[in-house]
Amino acid sequence: MENNVNSKHTVPKSRTEENADIFPPPTYFSQRQRVMRFFNTPRIVGRMSVVGEKESKGPVGKYFHKCESDDKLGEKTFERAELRMFDTAVRGAIRDAQMSVEDIDLMVSGDLLNQMTTSSYAARDIGVPHLGVYGACSTMTESLLVAAAMVDAGYYKNVLCATCSHFATAERQFRFPLEYGCQRPPYAQWTVTGAAASVVSENCKAVERFPKITMAIPGIITDFGINDLNNMGAAMAPAAMNTMFTLVTETGYDENDFDLIVTGDLGKLGSDILRDLMRKRGIKIGQNYIDCGNMIYDVDQKCYQGGSGAACSATIFNSFIMDKLLSGEYKRVAYLATGALMSTQSCYQGETIPCISHAVVVESPFGGEQ
Repeated sequence: MENNVNSKHTVPKSRTEENADIFPPPTYFSQRQRVMRFFNTPRIVGRMSVVGEKESKGPVGKYFHKCESDDKLGEKTFERAELRMFDTAVRGAIRDAQMSVEDIDLMVSGDLLNQMTTSSYAARDIGVPHLGVYGACSTMTESLLVAAAMVDAGYYKNVLCATCSHFATAERQFRFPLEYGCQRPPYAQWTVTGAAASVVSENCKAVERFPKITMAIPGIITDFGINDLNNMGAAMAPAAMNTMFTLVTETGYDENDFDLIVTGDLGKLGSDILRDLMRKRGIKIGQNYIDCGNMIYDVDQKCYQGGSGAACSATIFNSFIMDKLLSGEYKRVAYLATGALMSTQSCYQGETIPCISHAVVVESPFGGEQ
């Protein structure tokens, strides 16, 4: 197995220390060590993305592995349809890894519904040990982080990561049922109907051709006082800034060392806010940054500020981004998914929205310094 410490970044010099007088970190930045380095570089050996009809017609629609034309997938309820999508993605990722369910040691998954209903019911049917994680729209990166740590430490050989969301179920739980016909404000986002899964496996010679997870950064809860359930981009942008600032100051890599820095799911408004927040910290994000909420829908689809939901960045990562990593077109990608961690009642009671952003760094087997 390879050791991921390289000569350039063996003992990375912190930009925070170098520029402390010029760009002092704000008081809400943690001074403790947050960067997790995976020296055995777990590999992503299987993946699958399933989306609805609306998502299939967007700019990256051709990359998704399966596109459903019926939002209910022939089921009686939207919740049952979400469960079916989740199961399809999970079993598809296992097949893509050329494995069977018996080869999976652990499943790490979550979704947007109360008590993580969809992933819990799916885990019941799949029958493997299960860790439920709730990160809202950041669930995919949280799952990958946990899986990589488990595999890197040698506890498990193959860990399955998965998440999902559905426009109709999310609207019913967090806002209003579709039948209510409520108008949406212009700064709202559109919850993606979809599901995605990845298989993370221990590094060995047989899987060296697959992308590797080299490091991760667990997020810190960040709350800038937004309490509008529709304004997710503005609420989550500060959390993305917190983790991105750590990424480009504490890992030994700067913002130009990545072929792609991708967030999910800030949408148009949130990603503009993130650029502004990073600029105020002395870091200018270039053209290698994009948000999954901006990618998944066309402007003429009238999805307001773009996509959101746990499946938004998860489906794009497991299709478009993984394709680019497997081909070597992208050598190093930083994937920062964001989540708004409010409940259905907290905002109605006047509480603000606590948010988080977890990051994973994934490198192509055909590039990047060793």
